[in-house]
Amino acid sequence: MKARKKTSHPSFDIIGTYGLELSSKRIILCVAGSVAVYKAIELARLLMRHGANVVCVASNAATKLIKPDYFTWATGNRVITKLTGELEHIDLADYKRSDLIIVYPGTANTLGKLANGIDDTPVSTVLTVGFGSKIPILMALAMHQSMYNNAAVKKNIEFLRNKIDFISPQLIEGKAKVAEPEDVLEYVLKKFGFSSVLHKKRVLITVGPTIEYIDPVRVITNLSTGKTGVLLAGELVSAGAKVVMIYGPGKEKPPKGVKIISVQTTKEMLDSVKKQLKKKFDVVILSAAASDYTVEQSSKSKIKSSKKNLIIKLKWAPKIIDQIKKIQKNVFLVGFKAEINLSKKALEREARKKMRESKADLMIANDIGSPSYKKNPNYNEILVVDSKRAISSGRKRKDQIAKFIRKEIEKRL
Repeated sequence: MKARKKTSHPSFDIIGTYGLELSSKRIILCVAGSVAVYKAIELARLLMRHGANVVCVASNAATKLIKPDYFTWATGNRVITKLTGELEHIDLADYKRSDLIIVYPGTANTLGKLANGIDDTPVSTVLTVGFGSKIPILMALAMHQSMYNNAAVKKNIEFLRNKIDFISPQLIEGKAKVAEPEDVLEYVLKKFGFSSVLHKKRVLITVGPTIEYIDPVRVITNLSTGKTGVLLAGELVSAGAKVVMIYGPGKEKPPKGVKIISVQTTKEMLDSVKKQLKKKFDVVILSAAASDYTVEQSSKSKIKSSKKNLIIKLKWAPKIIDQIKKIQKNVFLVGFKAEINLSKKALEREARKKMRESKADLMIANDIGSPSYKKNPNYNEILVVDSKRAISSGRKRKDQIAKFIRKEIEKRL
């Protein structure tokens, strides 16, 4: 079962209208037969408004309370009410096919089937496959309080407690009422990196290399791809921040949800930073590998290749990081410091020196000359340095490094 193209259904117009924290996430919403089933429509729409692609799987009991067409209208995707030769359960819940399965509302019957490996309905089969493929499962229970207190139900909850996530029901009027859609949304956002600290914070980040023209076709540059910066920008968006990314000519595709300002030279990057800082920002992150030197006098025409010797004079380029606190004194400033073949102590010293010079609040230092980095630059180890201490990330993939940096920034805001 393939999701329809986003241009084919009016409901897709709401995707991302509240935020892009769940952008690119595919969420399966399993709807069981409870009188709270009408709230699933609201939950589906909330998830979509934060960027998610939502596919509903409804039980027969659920469709007696709400017609399947309502779920189709709500999500823009065909609702699954039966399994066919198209193997919908595999498409939805096999390894890495989806990012999260939510059972909302979750009945005692659905809970018992998952706990005991029973898969005789589309909902229970999707859950069985997802459980086996280790797709995260979130269940929001809803039933009478006496059922919730039943020893067998308690046993099933206990069996699944460390294997799936539960959102506790509200015990009201003798019923274990399902959690409100807003509470489920908050839980999901936190699971995918949402941070109340970064939510709605304005962040300016520079990413990628810069190039300095020798002539119209030849340039001086460096080997930065911009990957860590792009991944970090994506992390910030997922955490609810409003991100402006000033992007040099890097090789990585920018994340969705950021405002992109494309530049080439260090001067263009500096000018763009100054222009953006006319507006108030909460955080500025300078992850770009901006050139330290620029060509003193670039040629306006292509230099002939017949010359056997060519002398190019370089001049020092102003450090962008040194300008930030002069423009916005109270902004939280994060700098990046790359060195080659230094011990951790020496790397820390260099980072602290750079912090003092630029008045930065946090410095991300790494050794790009180490044998391990050269062997596989998709992995890295960084040192997060502030005024009091230095914390090593350990050797990790760059996506994990980006998460690590984001969390360290959160701790200090």
